[in-house]
Amino acid sequence: MGGVHGTVAPGYEPVRDAFVRNFGERGERGAAVAVYRDGRRVVDLWGGAKDVDGDVGAGDAPWERGTAQIVRSATKGVAAAVPLLLHQRGELDLDAPVGSYWPEFKARGKERVLVRHVLAHRAGVPALDRPLTPAEALDPDLGAAVVAAQAPFWEPGEDHGYHAQTYSWLVGELVRRVTGRPIGEWIADEIARPLGLDLWVGLPASEAEAGRAGRLGRIEAPAGPGGLRMRPKRNVAEAYADAESLTRRAFGAIDPSPDENDAAYRAAALPASNGVATADGLAGFYAGLVGGGLFTPATVEAARAEASAGPDRVLVVNTRFGLGYMLHGAASPLLGPGSFGHPGRGGALGFADPESGVAFGYVTNGMNKGVTADPRAQALVRAVRESL
Repeated sequence: MGGVHGTVAPGYEPVRDAFVRNFGERGERGAAVAVYRDGRRVVDLWGGAKDVDGDVGAGDAPWERGTAQIVRSATKGVAAAVPLLLHQRGELDLDAPVGSYWPEFKARGKERVLVRHVLAHRAGVPALDRPLTPAEALDPDLGAAVVAAQAPFWEPGEDHGYHAQTYSWLVGELVRRVTGRPIGEWIADEIARPLGLDLWVGLPASEAEAGRAGRLGRIEAPAGPGGLRMRPKRNVAEAYADAESLTRRAFGAIDPSPDENDAAYRAAALPASNGVATADGLAGFYAGLVGGGLFTPATVEAARAEASAGPDRVLVVNTRFGLGYMLHGAASPLLGPGSFGHPGRGGALGFADPESGVAFGYVTNGMNKGVTADPRAQALVRAVRESL
């Protein structure tokens, strides 16, 4: 599969060791990890094949430092920064009804859904009565209209459940109504370009043509530690097996599942699921939040203040959310109690830990079955903790 390349600062050798072991013991095919400490890059590693089905030894393209990959729901953490920055600038009220910016959304009992409910997965619309096809899902106008017409599955604000796919149209349309700009364009202009990040929500044709993004796919990794903590009376496997469960319906809001390697899918802006980033781009984003001038201290506290906690109606485990970010806990272990960030289903992870000054990014082309606590990412997080 090719060797591991890159550098680690003195003291961070455990991260390199864990990254190497991911290839030998945890089924890694191609991946990268980057870590910043107080704004300084201390880990920058990559290895394996660019494409999940590639073999560097057979002459296939290796993963290079600039290789990017779809990070699935780790995109949500990037997208959440937009409404929080708009709030920070006085352009969006987190306590205002969504319908005050997006009148059509008030339909069918959603009049009292607040902006903060959307970010904390409390809006009550994690699924759709009729799933969108992959082609329909790429149309932001259609996606927004369908979500606006959807009746909530619980009284908005009274409970929480992970909005796995509908988060795309909820946050995307809210940002468009407030700013007049698509969310992917806003991220490019206001976050990625000023910070020099290789990170996109909607991969530009120029980057696609340059072959920056590798192919991803499912892997069958050896059994290892990690994964979701199950609730006693109903486990995650049962929820996924039940076609009528809210779990299946939430993750199946786009049906059939889109081809994530398709150029049209990568070019669209689905802020719940199709961000493309390098590990350094993802880590650099979180470094920008906590020390790079994006978030004020007050906004950092708003992002990581617990807004939802306990049994999650969709993930069927206890989850903790701030405003747009998963918080450290059993379902999604991060570096420490004050960490905030977001995993991507199957592998990717990005987060910041303000207390230690750490910002972390991990991307991979091999998708495991887990949702929020991939063993490879967790091994790297443990190694970072050991290095501090």
